[in-house]
Amino acid sequence: MANSLSHIRRLIATARTLARYDALFPLEPLPAATAPLAILKLLFRRRSTDRPGVRLAKACQVLGPSFIKLGQSLSTRPDLLGEDVAQDLSHLQDQLPPFSASDARRIIEEELGAPVDELFQSFDDTPVAAASIAQVHLAVTSDGDEVAVKVLRPGIERAFSDDIDFFRWLARIVERNRPDLRRLKPIDVIETFAESVRLEMDLRLEAAAAEELAENFAGDPDYRIPAIDWQRTARRVLTLERVSGIPIDEKEKLTAAGHDLEQIVTKAGAIFFKQVFRDGFFHADQHPGNLFVADDGAIVAIDFGIMGRIDRAERRYLGEMLMSFLKRDYRRVAEVHFEAGYVSPRQSVQAFTQACRSIAEPILDKPQNEISMARLLAHLFQVTETFEMETQPQLLLLQKTMLVAEGIGRTLCPDANIWLLAQPLIEEWVEQNMGPETQIVEATEEVVGSLRRLPRILSNVEKSAAMFTDGGLKLHPETLRQMTGGGRTDRSLAKWLYSVVAILLIGWLIFG
Repeated sequence: MANSLSHIRRLIATARTLARYDALFPLEPLPAATAPLAILKLLFRRRSTDRPGVRLAKACQVLGPSFIKLGQSLSTRPDLLGEDVAQDLSHLQDQLPPFSASDARRIIEEELGAPVDELFQSFDDTPVAAASIAQVHLAVTSDGDEVAVKVLRPGIERAFSDDIDFFRWLARIVERNRPDLRRLKPIDVIETFAESVRLEMDLRLEAAAAEELAENFAGDPDYRIPAIDWQRTARRVLTLERVSGIPIDEKEKLTAAGHDLEQIVTKAGAIFFKQVFRDGFFHADQHPGNLFVADDGAIVAIDFGIMGRIDRAERRYLGEMLMSFLKRDYRRVAEVHFEAGYVSPRQSVQAFTQACRSIAEPILDKPQNEISMARLLAHLFQVTETFEMETQPQLLLLQKTMLVAEGIGRTLCPDANIWLLAQPLIEEWVEQNMGPETQIVEATEEVVGSLRRLPRILSNVEKSAAMFTDGGLKLHPETLRQMTGGGRTDRSLAKWLYSVVAILLIGWLIFG
């Protein structure tokens, strides 16, 4: 009860701030909100001519770190707040006043177990960047290496934990009282946000993400990741190689330095393609402040707190979907959505094909340099209610990243289209990953995996048989769960049988 009262007080304070910025619209779905919101508007609202998304972004900036992060997270959800609001939230600046150098030094010494003066020859007490979760100081290690040291804000874990509890409470109220909004999964949205924040607050995980990305691009001269200093990295401190270069959106400086802008856009498109399609692991916070162009033309990335993953099956669906859109094969676009399970099988393929055409034609009819695949996906997500499409958080994160990539491309080279430059790579990838040879390999892997699971399945069946007593079946719930694999056993066996048939059929077609 005390916790609920605390949340109610927090809701009132939050609503008051939103009212001051004329940004109460996110609270309108809450049950019984009409009368309280009307009172708040009457007492506190200051009318603004700004767009709704701009007003909400300003309110989030005042409400503090958790709301800034949540606003940035919601910028990937045009299905929740609308495309225009999501677009405005994507520009929400994660900048806060820095915390004291004495706090930064204390945290470093607590985490690394040694005095700052022992760890570093020099340590600049003035941070070069300060955001909601951490700030960055430049330093030189005791070994003479120039580094950047990222330090978490004091008490930030507790502050975010309290705020996320408040967000969960709101999401539960919405799901309980607004059945029509459950398909948008408000609780899942908050849990995804909470997991993202949890990962960002363990800087060892950010270091691991940077190293994985570096390994994926080992030997690639076009993309560079700063090296991690693991000896000076811990949960609340990250030390990595200091990088230099020109921010990727500073067109005049890049031109003055002799860089070919179209070549930079081409490299950026290829790098994005490789991260998403080749590796299924991509940098999901690629705003211009996190990307630089080095003297040799390589693109250098920093800040790996937000990363995205897409499994192989989804990469194939996405690749074929994008290629089918570019070829205007809307029937195939629709079929891919049904095959991926994004659209309910109760829906009509023909009707969804018509919807895909209505979404794509206005975009694809534009000049080539104005075609936006990110905007196309955003429009596609807006038909979720009509066709019972469930939210796909990983694709929403990808869509946001694509939008940022397009913006960078247009800033540098307005006449070029980053996706058309990368189209040959996508076509080659789709051909290599959709051909009969690949299908045979994947079917074989499925069979091998099923065979490996078969002894465990049989063992569970034996255990269940031993539990027959007095002619009746008595199963412990845990045994039942293990037997069924949470309801997956039948599907696994079905997949196994399907894979065997697929191998035999494909082999017969190829080899006669």
